[in-house]
Amino acid sequence: MKSPSPTKLASTLRFFFSEHLPLTRGLSPHTVSSYRDTFVLLLRFLAARHACTVTDLDVVHLGPKDLIAFLDHLETARRNLASTRNARLAAVRSFVKFVATRHPECIETCQRILAVPSKRDRPKTVEYLESDEIHAMLEAVDQQKPHGKRDYALLLTLFNTGGRVQEILDVRPRDLQLERPYQIRLRGKGRKERVCPLWSQTAKSLQRLLSAMPGGAAETSQIFRNRRGEPMTRFGVRYILRRYAERAQTVSPHLSSKRVHPHSFRHSTAVFLLRSGVDLITISHWLGHASVETTNRYAVIDLETKREALERAGPITESPDAALASWRADTSVLEWLEAL
Repeated sequence: MKSPSPTKLASTLRFFFSEHLPLTRGLSPHTVSSYRDTFVLLLRFLAARHACTVTDLDVVHLGPKDLIAFLDHLETARRNLASTRNARLAAVRSFVKFVATRHPECIETCQRILAVPSKRDRPKTVEYLESDEIHAMLEAVDQQKPHGKRDYALLLTLFNTGGRVQEILDVRPRDLQLERPYQIRLRGKGRKERVCPLWSQTAKSLQRLLSAMPGGAAETSQIFRNRRGEPMTRFGVRYILRRYAERAQTVSPHLSSKRVHPHSFRHSTAVFLLRSGVDLITISHWLGHASVETTNRYAVIDLETKREALERAGPITESPDAALASWRADTSVLEWLEAL
């Protein structure tokens, strides 16, 4: 019996993921994986919505109303934030543009799907750790235990480099220069590479970690591995950070009110560099930001720098020739404005 031919949606998805994303657009494996996760969720949702199997889905099952329902499902059922919703929408838009080039008869539907707007994302407060809190977490690591060397090197490298968690997890021995000048090579978004200098303390912790690796480990092996000898995941790093944050609460109680995750270490590095007098351009290159505008937010969130600026400025002194009238407790806002 002849097997049924794949649907238009199935064949287009196959070309989209096997050729268009990795070859034509040259996207990184991490971006392709993110797109894949989006379509796994989308296909399951569409199959349930149209009461059919995933293999029966076709392009006609993906319309503007279906996409809007999917985005609402992400926010209500899965409790995703608007930023996640917009990221999923961007992946679908990319696919829909590809559909329009391969199937011109679907252009009208594609245009209506592309008209679905992104949702305005409320800016989130950037959470970071103070230096003494990170020091308390490092002190909570027992380096005498089997995985203590790994955890200590991991925490120290995250804070030293300000790297994204996946950038750190992708580090191989060949990416390290543990002789002066100490440095590490990171591969970030868009496959862009950057070199970050290392403190001698970080270099020594990485040297101890490498010396504990099996003798047959290759230069291409990832250095941060779990108890089973497999490469660590982002979720594993998040678990480790939370565990040491809990242990460090006895020394630094403020940690109990903070969400400690890999990206909070990245934010902490940026704030630490800013307080140390490093300019925003250098911090932007250090963190691998595509634009310095992304780095500017650290100048906004750093309360300590704001307090120092206020102390340097000092209070406003009154003078007989002052242009502004003083605002007394018994003065209404209108009276004060009229006196300006």
